[in-house]
Amino acid sequence: MNDVKKAVMTNWRWVMCAMLFFATTVNYMDRQVLSLTFKEFIQPEFHWTDSDYGTITGVFSIAYAIFCLFAGKFIDWMGTKRGYLWAIVIWSLGAIMHAACGLATTWFVDGVDSVAALRAVEAGSALAATISMVSVYLFLACRLILGLGEAGNFPAAIKVTAEYFPKKDRAFATALFNAGASVGALAAPATIPLLAKAMGWEWAFIIIGALGFVWAGIWIFVYDKPTESKHVNAAELEYIHQDEKEAPKEEVKEEKQMSFAEAFKHKQTWSFAFGKFMTDGVWWFFLFWAPAYFQDQFGIKASDPQGIALIFTLYAIVTVVSLFGGYLPKIFVEKKGMEPYAGRMRAMLIFAFFPIFALFAQPLGGIYGPWAVAIIIGIVGAAHQSWSANIFSTTGDMFPKSAVATITGIGAMAGGVGSFLINKGSGMLFTHADKMGEAFQFMGFSGKPAGYMIIFCICAVAYLIGWTVMKSLVPKYSPVVVK
Repeated sequence: MNDVKKAVMTNWRWVMCAMLFFATTVNYMDRQVLSLTFKEFIQPEFHWTDSDYGTITGVFSIAYAIFCLFAGKFIDWMGTKRGYLWAIVIWSLGAIMHAACGLATTWFVDGVDSVAALRAVEAGSALAATISMVSVYLFLACRLILGLGEAGNFPAAIKVTAEYFPKKDRAFATALFNAGASVGALAAPATIPLLAKAMGWEWAFIIIGALGFVWAGIWIFVYDKPTESKHVNAAELEYIHQDEKEAPKEEVKEEKQMSFAEAFKHKQTWSFAFGKFMTDGVWWFFLFWAPAYFQDQFGIKASDPQGIALIFTLYAIVTVVSLFGGYLPKIFVEKKGMEPYAGRMRAMLIFAFFPIFALFAQPLGGIYGPWAVAIIIGIVGAAHQSWSANIFSTTGDMFPKSAVATITGIGAMAGGVGSFLINKGSGMLFTHADKMGEAFQFMGFSGKPAGYMIIFCICAVAYLIGWTVMKSLVPKYSPVVVK
């Protein structure tokens, strides 16, 4: 009987996973346009310092964090279909708006009557300082809109995963859609610098931003809850709800919301939030600063063939290796007979050791050149994505589906705070180290290279600290019941 059901089972859950993958891909491409156009195109035009860029990436991170706190609640309240639709439309609009920042700067700054005139202003002059200040505020406004929409992506995606997959498959499904972050970061260096060089940096924001509207048009027609979808038959529905004792139809009536006050009473919430706080900033640091690092350290621009190849290789490693990250706990559960949470935590401990390689990025880069750094950052990034797929799935392990997006939002907020600290701190550190020059020393490096070495050291130990605290707070599987 079971063999018959398996033979006729539909597989619409994988279509949903594909939609989550493409949304996450677009999400990360929109997020990365700025980092790939900053050093070569935007910084010379608007006369930014590293600290200015750090302010923009840092404020984006903290705003994203705040929005994430409410985005999960919004998704739970609005429902997955409409909530996700609102999220991607808002962030796509915010992405496109970046393209108008140059023109808008000329409206607010006396003495420049065209976008071309911005670049011609003398560096270090009072006018250049004004252009920098005004443009930073304009970009911040656009980043806030981008962050407002992007905050909804992961709470919505995790909620869809909890709706469409049984617990044993969620980490793998999350790893698959979360690979969109790597693929987006992989596609970005192969397209964005070339678009910026050929058409102007503004068109890079417009074209990549428009992809979100295409996704939104498809989402309207393909998503429904599993119990309501005409594409999901009884066999697939039974497979999806194999963890539930109640019939699938009864599960629809079980939706009971969890308040923020109640959420923060549980150690499981704090465990998830601390794990995100310690580790999200590592990924965002490399996402925002890797192109600038290769230009600062090796003089390789993002639009140079070698620059494109370096970033592409970095994220190719992340994409390929991280797919195994979602499958590892599945091996522990099915082959070793471990309980899902225990298997997930064991897998996360393994992934937590790989970022230690970040300690060797700067030294080996000096010996073997930029390719050594690209490979090491790729390994660290793959470990992060594998870690991320599993830490997201812990919410589905511990909390009822009605609370998953809310808890995910809280965790994303904590991750955003960590990202703010590392990105804003990095910008300030790099500007200070550059000014100090040889007087700024750390572990045998001086000036800005010493600043990068400090951040690499922080990235190296973040995951082991995060895992240790998570395990201390929730040593074993302990599901939460909404009362």
